[in-house]
Amino acid sequence: METMQLPTSRPTTAYRSQVFALCMLVYIFSGTVSTLMSTYLPVVVRDLLGRADSTEFNRVSAYVGATFLYGWMLGGMSFGYFGDRLGRVRSLVGAVLVYGGCTLLTAFAPNWMTVVVLRFAAGFGIGGVLVLTTVIVAEIWPERNRPVALGILAVAFPIGIMLSGLVNYFLPNWRQAFWIGGVPLALSVWIAVFVQETDGWKRVQRQPATAEVSLFDPHYRRSLWLGSLAFGAMLVGLWAIFSWVPTWVQSLVVGDGQKQRGLSMVLMGSGGVVGGILSGFIVKAVGHRRTMLFVFAACFVMAAIVFKTNLVFSPVVYLEIAVLALLFGISQGTMSAYLPDLFPTSLRGRATGFCFNIGRLVTATAVFFIGTLVAALGGYGSAIFAFSGTFVVGFVAIWRGPRSTDNH
Repeated sequence: METMQLPTSRPTTAYRSQVFALCMLVYIFSGTVSTLMSTYLPVVVRDLLGRADSTEFNRVSAYVGATFLYGWMLGGMSFGYFGDRLGRVRSLVGAVLVYGGCTLLTAFAPNWMTVVVLRFAAGFGIGGVLVLTTVIVAEIWPERNRPVALGILAVAFPIGIMLSGLVNYFLPNWRQAFWIGGVPLALSVWIAVFVQETDGWKRVQRQPATAEVSLFDPHYRRSLWLGSLAFGAMLVGLWAIFSWVPTWVQSLVVGDGQKQRGLSMVLMGSGGVVGGILSGFIVKAVGHRRTMLFVFAACFVMAAIVFKTNLVFSPVVYLEIAVLALLFGISQGTMSAYLPDLFPTSLRGRATGFCFNIGRLVTATAVFFIGTLVAALGGYGSAIFAFSGTFVVGFVAIWRGPRSTDNH
């Protein structure tokens, strides 16, 4: 790899490309670390609990999953603030060190309580990485191609999900698998040495302190709350479907269903990748707002088709899941490009972190009530479809939200 060129007054194409590659890599490993514990969770909890009944097993599993999401939410908001105050790059290095180091330490965890603490901290770092990489790419990339760059960046997370599946395939020992945290640790050193603070952040730091704007400034309050509502709505619906699809598929299959579950998740991940790549081109053609209105409406319709019309498993389910995942990928890429442009440079980190993560409060808390929801609503299909109601909320938020990023 050739030496990264440092920017002068204006970032060169080579410099932007190499910064983008580093952001992409730490984003990919964020996706891997996020889903690695889900992949190994039954093995990890059994190993650390020993002989325990199903109630204790489910309780500990819920703690591990929920605390990770709480950490993710708090990390996204906190590192967004750090990015505005201390610098985008310095904060990104810190976030990568936190999630990489805590993932590596998980390999040596002596008990489940240590795992819970380390997963909270890893989530804290990952929340920061997802916000800061988005902000950095948005600030160094030319406006005409920015939606494409951010759309491609958004596919890093589903790539990371697929990578966690490969790690699980080749490393049955969960402690060995968590050594993968060493990779982001190495990447953090590379970022610290070669990546410079963005010109936009430097300009803001040269402004007098009286020019600082509050996150809840009345001029941006509407953008903040509607952006949070739209992204949170998509996040809740996406989380419910990604988390419950394997169990829902199993409920439709006679037998162990391993092949059907596995292929369904591959389609979810690959559909997200393709959708993220396409999102930038779609936004350039029709604009952020039209794209998101279509995606929210289409997600609701597809969720109804998938989860309310299939009573037994058939090959058509694969096609329906792939289409739904494609829509998710488009939504993630579009929102990643839409939100940073709603706010000035001085607020961008905090506002993006807030919008990206406030919805995780709902998803983290819902982890504790999955069993109750399924029982009350009469099965996994009905429970998942109930969560798809958030797509309607997102549609309304975008409909009433700011239109400043559309140039069409």
